[in-house]
Amino acid sequence: MRYPAWKYILIVLALIVGTLYSLPNLYPDEPAVQISGANAGIKVDQTVLAQANAALKQAGLPFHGTEVQEKGALIRLDSNNAQLKAQEIIKTALGDGYVVALNLAPTTPDWLLAIGAKPMKLGLDLRGGVHFLLEVDMSKILEQRQETYTAEIKAKLREAKLAYRAVSDLPNGLTVKFESAAERDKAQPLLTAEFRDFLIIPAAREEAFFLDMGFSPAKLKEFADYAIDQNLTTLRNRVNELGVAEPLVQRQGASRIVVELPGVQDAGEAKRILGRTASLEFRFVDWEHSGAVDGIAPPGTELFPFKDDKLERVLLQKRKIVTGDRVVGARSGFDEFSNPQVDISLDSRGGKMMAEATRDNVGRQMAVLFVEHKQRMRIEIDANGQSISVREPYVEKTVINRATVQSMLGSQFRITGLDSPAEAAELALLLRAGALAAPMYFVEERIIGPSLGAENIERGFHATLWGFVAIALFMMAYYHVFGMISVFALAANLVFLMALLGMIGAALTLPGIAAIALALGMAIDANVLINERIREELRNGAAPRTAIIVGYERAFGTIVDSNVTTLIVGVMLLAFGSGPVRGFAVIHCLAILTSIFSSVMVSRALVELIFGRRTRLTSLSIGQIWKPNSAPTASK
Repeated sequence: MRYPAWKYILIVLALIVGTLYSLPNLYPDEPAVQISGANAGIKVDQTVLAQANAALKQAGLPFHGTEVQEKGALIRLDSNNAQLKAQEIIKTALGDGYVVALNLAPTTPDWLLAIGAKPMKLGLDLRGGVHFLLEVDMSKILEQRQETYTAEIKAKLREAKLAYRAVSDLPNGLTVKFESAAERDKAQPLLTAEFRDFLIIPAAREEAFFLDMGFSPAKLKEFADYAIDQNLTTLRNRVNELGVAEPLVQRQGASRIVVELPGVQDAGEAKRILGRTASLEFRFVDWEHSGAVDGIAPPGTELFPFKDDKLERVLLQKRKIVTGDRVVGARSGFDEFSNPQVDISLDSRGGKMMAEATRDNVGRQMAVLFVEHKQRMRIEIDANGQSISVREPYVEKTVINRATVQSMLGSQFRITGLDSPAEAAELALLLRAGALAAPMYFVEERIIGPSLGAENIERGFHATLWGFVAIALFMMAYYHVFGMISVFALAANLVFLMALLGMIGAALTLPGIAAIALALGMAIDANVLINERIREELRNGAAPRTAIIVGYERAFGTIVDSNVTTLIVGVMLLAFGSGPVRGFAVIHCLAILTSIFSSVMVSRALVELIFGRRTRLTSLSIGQIWKPNSAPTASK
């Protein structure tokens, strides 16, 4: 009975690392208020923090610990009620230029953070977080489709040299106006063959001839489903960029999407990133006209402000070269003069469109138009005299960059002229995550506090604690010294599990607490198998040393087989489950791995230390042993 030295070293290292990385869970987070800029260009410095502190002191609200972080400022408070009051006070003091969000601040000591030790992440049901309900504007997706088809119809008619007067919108389609019935009749077969998504009907009204092209109900539903699916994908990409553990992004009803971000570290940034329906349009600066006349753009052009300058305007052509949906990659960086920039990669179609547009326009100026759908709330009085909030969507378009085309461009180019690295990073994130198929607006925003979570955590902790105590008492009463060894191995198993959850960043949810409680029973089951196997060998007349060796060897195969089959089920839950099911499966799978290590290796090492170095081992303290055809005797 000599255990290899490398196994002792491995176990000691595992216990040291496990203890260190499970310690942060003893330091719970405390309520705080996060202050960040309404956009990436607004900085939060000591001046802003001092203004917030002054407002809190004037209101007589106590707080402790203030700090300026990379993405904003943090003010720590004593309770959840103080946190809610502080949010309202700071919002009033700072105005609309800043986002004041509820948050949780870590209290883990710096020396633990220095080695990368962090507490377990908690799910929305335990820690709280933010809940957003967003509504997709379906009318915009129809407008976008109409705009796209309008350009394609005009191009096809020009290519076929068929005369037409105009292409305009209908409520659920388009209409093409012709000068005569003969021209309409020539165009109808072409449009019917090329555009099978439409129901095309000839019509005559207002002394003109038309082809009314209506979308079928199936096509309209396809547009709506595409908008929801594309926005779901984009939101998931943006949430992944935020690094939120165990988020929930799913469809609700016909036109709404639910986003839940548990334990989010920067609620202000999350809302800003998720809610921004930002896209880019690349257009040429108009060179055919001298400029706007009395603020009115000439036909075929549009007038836009340049960045944040309210006076400077840029006259752009209406024709878009490429839009943001052709962007497949975006990365922020710096140019040769250390100014922030964004490197853009287009898909093959976008690269071809850019090359065709710039080939014959070298020396012209091209502008980057930043398009963002926003909303403002307006207070109105209803028929009953009650004040109601009315959402008023609007579109904000700003030229963020204009530069001279030096040579023909392709799929790779860059955007410069940005105000700060933070602005460049945020623009790259939005483009990299993908364009939204249609704008979305916040219908509901709720901060889910951790009060219910605290109660769940407390109950889960007590359930685990008293379950552990009950198991420990039973094992020590039934198996004596071997029972105490099993209890130590079980405690080591919990330490390893807590450390792993903190190291990999897995989120602990309410089902996860149930998985931990279940892991206790599964882990002790392995020690019961080992102890019973040793007792069986003793009953069969084996010497104590032989009984220990054979007991561990024969029990090991059974332990592995039973745990592997259970692990397979856990992997299936992890692969095909979602939300709480995945949270349960993650802890379930980790607990199986840690229980095998602790139940077999840790307990065997303790047995070797206690019994393996004795010169004469005549008995084992492993409880009652019943020999065949004899009265029960106690083995000491």
